[in-house]
Amino acid sequence: MKTFCGRANPTTGAMEWLEEDENYDYHQEIARSRYADMLHDKDRNVKYYQGIHAAVSRVKERGEKAIVLDIGTGTGLLSMMAASAGADFCYAIEVFKPMANAAVKIVEKNGFHDKIKVINKHSTEVTVGPDGDMQCRANILVTELFDTELIGEGALPTYEHAHKYLVQEGCEAVPHRATVYVQLVESKRMWSWNKLFPVHVEAEDGEKIIVSPSEMENCPGVPSVCDIQLNQMPSSDFTILSDVVTMFSVDFSKPVRSASTYYKVQLEPVKSGKAQIVLSWWDIDMDPSGMINCTMAPYWVKSTSAFQWRDHWMQCVYFLPNEEPVLQGEKVYLTACRDEYSVWYKLQKARGEEENKADVHVESPVCRCQAHLLWNRPRFGELNDENRTRQYITSLMKVLKTDSVCLCISDGSLLPVLAHYLGAKQFFKANHLEDKIKIIEARPELLTSSHLEDKKISVLVGEPFFTTSLLPWHNLYFWYARTAVTSHLTSNVTVLPQSASLHMMIVEFQDLWRIRSPCGTCEGFDVQTMDDMIKNSLNFRESKEAEPHPLWEYPCKSLSNPQEVLTFDFRKTVPQHCLSTEGSVNLLRKGKSHGAVLWMEYHLAADISISTGLMQISNEKGNCEWNPHCKQAVYFFSSVIESEAVSGLPSAVTYAINFNTKTGEIAMDFKLL
Repeated sequence: MKTFCGRANPTTGAMEWLEEDENYDYHQEIARSRYADMLHDKDRNVKYYQGIHAAVSRVKERGEKAIVLDIGTGTGLLSMMAASAGADFCYAIEVFKPMANAAVKIVEKNGFHDKIKVINKHSTEVTVGPDGDMQCRANILVTELFDTELIGEGALPTYEHAHKYLVQEGCEAVPHRATVYVQLVESKRMWSWNKLFPVHVEAEDGEKIIVSPSEMENCPGVPSVCDIQLNQMPSSDFTILSDVVTMFSVDFSKPVRSASTYYKVQLEPVKSGKAQIVLSWWDIDMDPSGMINCTMAPYWVKSTSAFQWRDHWMQCVYFLPNEEPVLQGEKVYLTACRDEYSVWYKLQKARGEEENKADVHVESPVCRCQAHLLWNRPRFGELNDENRTRQYITSLMKVLKTDSVCLCISDGSLLPVLAHYLGAKQFFKANHLEDKIKIIEARPELLTSSHLEDKKISVLVGEPFFTTSLLPWHNLYFWYARTAVTSHLTSNVTVLPQSASLHMMIVEFQDLWRIRSPCGTCEGFDVQTMDDMIKNSLNFRESKEAEPHPLWEYPCKSLSNPQEVLTFDFRKTVPQHCLSTEGSVNLLRKGKSHGAVLWMEYHLAADISISTGLMQISNEKGNCEWNPHCKQAVYFFSSVIESEAVSGLPSAVTYAINFNTKTGEIAMDFKLL
């Protein structure tokens, strides 16, 4: 059996389906999984262990046998906790086959094979009875089925089914309940991820303002959650408009309903402002009394002493359909609507109760303007970045003449409109000033002179930005497109950006290293099998590749100076031969070399560059500021992450980097000296 995997092809800018051998998808899933991150989450593991111990004790005190159902067992960790806490038997359900196989080995290795039965099925397919998967219904339900939004991984329908068919009435549940909290804020920064702000252009004939069309302005956007490490959002970037309030809670020890519903709370604004954003997070009580609590609350809500870094559970940013002015002390109603898998919010002024009941519609919002389908949230932020736009405007002013004929190659870009206002005579946009800007719906290699009305292109522009790009260098598709349209360019064509360069720096991560770090033992249980499985999958392909991460969310410090390693000249066509480089970087600061960060810089004009990575190293400790609109490429050094104590710190790192012009991919290798 073959597996087909979608991969972006940087030489064509298209998604292509590659045939992989049947193991491949699993390797990718395991290699990129967050299992390591969960096993390193000490707070989560300790609280689960305490909660399970208490639940087993409560059942035993009633003189009953403790029969545990663990749905989504993963490594089998929670079942082993239950068995060691005295449970009589555990049914551990895991639908993902490679994971279920690992759980069997881990359970065996830890000596619990007679107490734990691993069932490789979806919980809704599990049977109960003398000939079933389970001999009888369980009286303790243990799960960890939560994502940042709580319900996005299908926790509600899973619980609903389990209560109907797999557990006894009045069972114990760990966790016992989950509670969702919300806080209303105003934030220009976060709002810029959802709406296009007006763009001001200083042209020869006065100021022009580019505004988004009304259907975009009034579009509610997409209901998918925006989950981020809210602890990296400085308090100067948002204004709190309400206290934290409980939005809803779910008691997992009683039957759960997954059908669509809504919850409504009254808020009294603590400050006047524009309500734009609902920040949200949850906590779980592992026991009925609420003494064992695990919370995702951000830094301004709880004391930092209890702070636990984790990447599998973060915080949510929800965009209200429109910004609503609120006045301090003047009550408003916040409504949370949910279906089985997602939540969305609306805000209304407080009016008569009856009137308010009438206007709750539980239908999920739908993007009507298409922009939210074309641009993701960081892309909105990038288009709204005034400083970045100014650099493009300044560069365009240097190269445009009144008779310029321009071609723009980028996805969903504002450059054509900017260029038009800055005086380009005619503008062609590959891939709206209807009569001035012509949108050509053709791939660059299929461009004909009739598309261009027999004109030659004198200025070729791109940001470059393409929606299929995953890693920073995938936007080099611009270079391939430029090569494809060579015959349509004038001999002295101006290309903007004129060139690009690949940069890299060696860093020590504050926390991100944990997602690739082996665990060994977790709460006294040997989970080495999981480490080996992840390592094996990484070696299958992933560890030889960089992976994209938005580093503004993941603090790190630089151990070396940033270094330019490759350059790409867009004034020339893509060469036939590979571009490669070798060298070394000296480590200037003490620290663990967790990996290399790589990013692109685009040189727009003689002295104007745009960085998609490092903005600055902000102090002598080496703390870094990253472009918040782009993901940077991270190449983890497995040797460092795996060895606890390195004998003597390395003094330098050598690198070999190869850009394959046939595939558009970059291969890299690093050695610590």
